[in-house]
Amino acid sequence: VSHRLDRSKAEHGRQEGGRMQADTALVIIDMQMVMQERIDAGRPHVNPNAPAAVEALAKAFRQAGRPVIHIRHAEADPASPLYPDASGYPPMACAQALPGEALFVKRSSSAFATTPLAAHLRDQGLSHLYVVDAVAGFCVNSTVRSAADLGFVVTVVRDAVIGFDLPSAALDAQTVFDVTMGLLEADFATLRDSAALLQILPVAASGLVDP
Repeated sequence: VSHRLDRSKAEHGRQEGGRMQADTALVIIDMQMVMQERIDAGRPHVNPNAPAAVEALAKAFRQAGRPVIHIRHAEADPASPLYPDASGYPPMACAQALPGEALFVKRSSSAFATTPLAAHLRDQGLSHLYVVDAVAGFCVNSTVRSAADLGFVVTVVRDAVIGFDLPSAALDAQTVFDVTMGLLEADFATLRDSAALLQILPVAASGLVDP
């Protein structure tokens, strides 16, 4: 077991019994309309209730006075669904940024590689990141690993993460998701469910997401 996982579990234990600590933030990654378009087109995926979980968590973090940080992916190719003028680029309804919330636009898989996210987190004294996002096997995977390598404590809210199948490797969505979460938990992050997390936030959030 790595020192990173030991540190993450210690931080988890520190917060388990009480209020969310002041060094925590919710990070919403790539919850953009291209994901909704894939879902609407019938693409096999896990966690169909992830958008509702993201919305509930964002509301609870805001009510608790904790930062909500937004990451969006942009591509330079006008043919890409993530080109800034494309229909797939805007945020999903669950991931709309409120005035004053930090927003970073990346052009890489990891949110740290092409944005000043790490500097922002350190400037704000934020060392524990609760991550919700899409897609599990790609930008979620790379961002969480990068965060751990940079010294941040990471908790992935697993039911608030969208994951799709991988047809090129003949892998179904659940297999990709389970392997990704297993690898992240083994050395890079703690996994939690949204219902458990909402209970440690100082708000009446029990009715926001079904267990």
